[in-house]
Amino acid sequence: MQFFSRTDRALWRLAIPMIVSNITVPLLGLVDTAVIGHLDSPDYLGGVAIGATVTSFLFMLLLFLRMSTTGLTAQAYGARDDQGLLRALMQPLLLALVAGVAIVVFRAPLIHLALTVTGGSEAVLFQAQVFLAVRLLGAPASLANLVLLGWLLGVQYARAPVILLVVGNVLNIALDIWLVMGLGMNVQGAALATTVSEYVTLLLGLVMVWRVLVMRGIPLVGLKTAWFGNIRRLMALNRDIMLRSLLVQGCFASITVLGARLGGDIVAVNALLMTLLAFTAYALDGFAYAVEAHSGQAFGAHSKGQLLAVWGAACRQAGVVALGFSLVYALAGPQIIGLLTSLPELHQLADKYLFWQVLLPVAGVWCYLLDGMFVGATRGAEMRNSMALSAAGFGVCLLTLPGFGNHGLWFSLVVFLVLRGVTLGWCWRRHWRDGTWFEVK
Repeated sequence: MQFFSRTDRALWRLAIPMIVSNITVPLLGLVDTAVIGHLDSPDYLGGVAIGATVTSFLFMLLLFLRMSTTGLTAQAYGARDDQGLLRALMQPLLLALVAGVAIVVFRAPLIHLALTVTGGSEAVLFQAQVFLAVRLLGAPASLANLVLLGWLLGVQYARAPVILLVVGNVLNIALDIWLVMGLGMNVQGAALATTVSEYVTLLLGLVMVWRVLVMRGIPLVGLKTAWFGNIRRLMALNRDIMLRSLLVQGCFASITVLGARLGGDIVAVNALLMTLLAFTAYALDGFAYAVEAHSGQAFGAHSKGQLLAVWGAACRQAGVVALGFSLVYALAGPQIIGLLTSLPELHQLADKYLFWQVLLPVAGVWCYLLDGMFVGATRGAEMRNSMALSAAGFGVCLLTLPGFGNHGLWFSLVVFLVLRGVTLGWCWRRHWRDGTWFEVK
């Protein structure tokens, strides 16, 4: 068996652009923080932080638009079904636009509810309200971009993620600096910069989709009838993935909420350690996205050989990357923490929990890859059930908190990731044994 076969190279061809694209997301956050952080009041920074958290939570709940689109598109691509490609684009795009317009129309009560739940000082909440009032105007474009990104990934247009995300984020940064620092628009300028960049990205994404359709010789007249057919499957898939996403966010939010109850130093050090975990996740997610596209193509073509080749390549390449992260954190973890904070008490405290960062990449890589396999096969119900069992295991492990403190939190997170991999692996093995993996629900 070749360690770096043609399938391995094809996997990297999609994974590298996605990894590069993912890295631009935290870089944008750093620029936002730097620009707003230089204004004359900390209320501005607090308002943007709360506003960004609210929009991130809202749009993450709707991430199913990207995931389901990738799976359905990859299957149509593998089956050489041109009408299926158009349907995989137009149906979720319509859903995204309807949801986006609804967010715009009802943004006032949504903002009121979100800020009531969040809490904080009156001045900070006022700035958050100003930010959200403008930022949510971009909801139709933000959600449509999820669909376009998923579709372009499904047809394995490797450059699309880099072009869309990098161009959008660079424009966002430039507008941020101009509107906030140049025109003095403060929080409103930061929100407007993001909103404008989302609509520009949408136009660019539509051009890319048009190019793909032209290159494949798919007549655009087919778009007129692509709205119809098998909509129930799309809605059921989106429902299951949304519930899965809600469980994921609940478990990760628990790390912050329960850490805060253990003390100010604990929540601070956990924030630093979660930065390491997030960086690892961005890299491994790049492989998961690539697996979605390739496994979906294999599913559409009903090719067992191609599917096994994709899985083997993903295990080899992502496994090596995960081991690399573990090795870096084992050898240079304290130095990395030193770059993130200059507080000696946090350095000492972080040293006690760094070994969990060594375990997390190798514990989590398998669930990321299996997520990609199940997204490619559009098996949303099994992903939902696996996540429910894993979240229940996470909850049971939290019972260790009274005796183990913060170690109990990180232990629970490791168990959560392992359970996701074990349950999805069991489902896949059962389908493979029974010959039912390629059955379309």
